[in-house]
Amino acid sequence: MDSIRSGFRIDSDSAAKGGAADWQLYIIILFHQVLTASAFPIAKLGLNEIDAYTYAFLRFTIASIIYIPVLLKLRKYRKMSGRDHFRIFILGLIVIPLNQVVFLVGQSKTSAGHAALLFAMVPIFIYVLAVIFLKERILVRRVLGIVIAGAGVFLILYGGAERFGKEFLVGDMLILIAVIAWAGATIMAKSLALKYGAFRVIGLALVYGSAVYWPYGLFRALNAQLSDLRWTGWFSVIYMAIPVSVLAYFLWYWVLKYMEASRLAVIQNIQPVIAAAVAAVILAEPVSRNFILGGAVALTGVILTEIKQKAETLG
Repeated sequence: MDSIRSGFRIDSDSAAKGGAADWQLYIIILFHQVLTASAFPIAKLGLNEIDAYTYAFLRFTIASIIYIPVLLKLRKYRKMSGRDHFRIFILGLIVIPLNQVVFLVGQSKTSAGHAALLFAMVPIFIYVLAVIFLKERILVRRVLGIVIAGAGVFLILYGGAERFGKEFLVGDMLILIAVIAWAGATIMAKSLALKYGAFRVIGLALVYGSAVYWPYGLFRALNAQLSDLRWTGWFSVIYMAIPVSVLAYFLWYWVLKYMEASRLAVIQNIQPVIAAAVAAVILAEPVSRNFILGGAVALTGVILTEIKQKAETLG
């Protein structure tokens, strides 16, 4: 059990001392981005077969079943105050109903490409919130990186097979709400992850949020035709439940302990590039010159922020 403890909880002193090397963080971030970028087209596969509310119920029930036994083991290592339990409960409401359920409903009403483009705005919201609430510095190089990477993402998706029209408006607005919720959850969870460990915090948040959603989700599931769900639908649900809701969530908040939120947010700009590539394979979308050019521009923006050099601060 000590190995579980050391693997899932690294205290704030270790994080502050830079317990993980940059190259290790980059590998983990790249793996995380592949997992989450694939979620856009894979979720779309399942949502073509089942309504978003039932999909969310199945996804988070499976994820909670995985989280709960480990959380019961971890709780004896460090007592959590009632105030922090309440903070994590609020975090759960942001992550599950406000972020993920809204995301799935929005994804069912728009395209995978639109969702990827809108999620490219996450770095902007995280950066602004990190400056306001975490007192992180405003770096010229980091701002330029966000702008350049965002421009690359726009080139990929606007120049591809995506159509932009009123028929996608509701779905796009819901995705935007999910984007803002995820940015807020990232900022809110940083101090909690440092204190209690990433796995425990995101696990409790997911279980709490799922418990609130469960009664309505169960109602929808009981009235759904789950017998009509094909293997592609079940694969979609399981992928979103385990690789995304368990592994990817944990990796995101684990890396957040070692890296400034604003820096991690800029690196996330590679996600839409990967998402577009996965969509090209799964959804048979063509690889255009805009994809190659936009991908190069987006990666340039990310690399710009990661070059080891002294940067001036704005203001």
